[in-house]
Amino acid sequence: MQDTPAQEFRLLPSVDKLLQAAQLSMIVERFGHDAVGAEARKVLDSWRARIARKDERVSKQLREADFFNSLCVQIESAVEAMFKSSMIPVFNLTGTIVHTNLGRSPLPESAISAMVSAACGPVNLEFDLETGKRGDRDIHLEQVICEMTGAEAATVVNNNAAAVLLVLTSLAVNRDVLVSRGELVEIGGSFRIPEVMGSAGCNLKEVGSTNRTHLKDFEQAIDDNTALIMKVHTSNYEIKGFTKTVELVQLASLARNHDLPLIADLGSGTLIDLQQFGLPKEPTVQQALESGADLVTFSGDKLLGGPQAGIIVGKRELIKRLKNNPLKRALRIDKVTLAALREVILLYKNPKKLPSRLPILRDLTRPIEEIEKLAEQVLPSLKQKLEGLFNIGVEPCKSQIGSGALPMELLDSIAIVIDPLAGKGARDASLQQLALSFRKLPKPIIGRIHDGRLLFDLRGLRDPVEFCQQLKQLSP
Repeated sequence: MQDTPAQEFRLLPSVDKLLQAAQLSMIVERFGHDAVGAEARKVLDSWRARIARKDERVSKQLREADFFNSLCVQIESAVEAMFKSSMIPVFNLTGTIVHTNLGRSPLPESAISAMVSAACGPVNLEFDLETGKRGDRDIHLEQVICEMTGAEAATVVNNNAAAVLLVLTSLAVNRDVLVSRGELVEIGGSFRIPEVMGSAGCNLKEVGSTNRTHLKDFEQAIDDNTALIMKVHTSNYEIKGFTKTVELVQLASLARNHDLPLIADLGSGTLIDLQQFGLPKEPTVQQALESGADLVTFSGDKLLGGPQAGIIVGKRELIKRLKNNPLKRALRIDKVTLAALREVILLYKNPKKLPSRLPILRDLTRPIEEIEKLAEQVLPSLKQKLEGLFNIGVEPCKSQIGSGALPMELLDSIAIVIDPLAGKGARDASLQQLALSFRKLPKPIIGRIHDGRLLFDLRGLRDPVEFCQQLKQLSP
């Protein structure tokens, strides 16, 4: 005669009995009674729910000799999963090297070491060791940034959007900011220049048209309520065809004639001419300042190759106004980010060594011959695991530098191409399932699905041995 649900409920151990079990003693010691007890209750609740549903397998499982042990294993796994970091390393084989969703630029070893050192204990973040009084945290970065860019002064906030926001709230509240219509960019997460201006309490005054803006358009737009002129580098899109833009040097002359600040938002920003490494041309911070910009804003975590940060350089008097803005405190970076950013900027003092020392530049300048050798290394392991289910080959492809940094510029690369053998109706489902299986590996492998095939762009592959070893755990 089958037991009733009430009888089966009584076969489940109590939470106290589980917490006292030798099998859970180590995990209780690591995470404490409360955490393990909470997960034990969840596991027991799931078993009670199955009993209430009269799951046919429950009665048998409850009476198995090792049920108590298996229950402890289940609880241990649940506790481990709860405390496991939700942010884990992945293989970025999407073909987008500076990938916003995957953390953008990886940091060099020198920056990581500096972060660890800063995180381990007290540091002189805002303490002047010479005078014994409170100091300015910008002092750790300002001198080296100014040496690199030629700027009079500099300050740093938590990202470039914050840098633009700080500039606007410091210089243009309740007044007009002139921007070309063709430069009203949208960055990640539908974050748009007009919305930033609205949040800053200033008035966007659009100048010219989407595809053509002339110097006279700016001249005609200037009035007594104009606070500044802003030029935004359209680093994440291009307008082609019948176009016209006003150069920074022209705007600088106009701004000086009307005693207005000229702000250049470079977006990604770079401190060196990338063309020397065979990469596309991108305006440097130094060039923007030499062209007459009074303030230049740019990111620390894109082409620069550092941690997330927004850097502002330019005239000393204007930087002082930014630092005196109460919002600066809310937007400032912490000691760990500051330490990392300083180390990255110091690498630029020896630009010839940058490709070997700065990970993002190493990936972007990787020779095609090296990528071809990577394909030869990983292809056999993939074929061994997937042959018979998928066609697997190697093809030339194009890598994108970044979705928000030079997205139109492509680099030659090599991709592993996986093509389902299933009929057309089942191809998409099998491909999505395979991509999910790769993402479930201990170190997820993230590629891209394009034209009915799964592609792994190998320009971003740094550890082919680890890549191949974990394929044993793949369940296609």
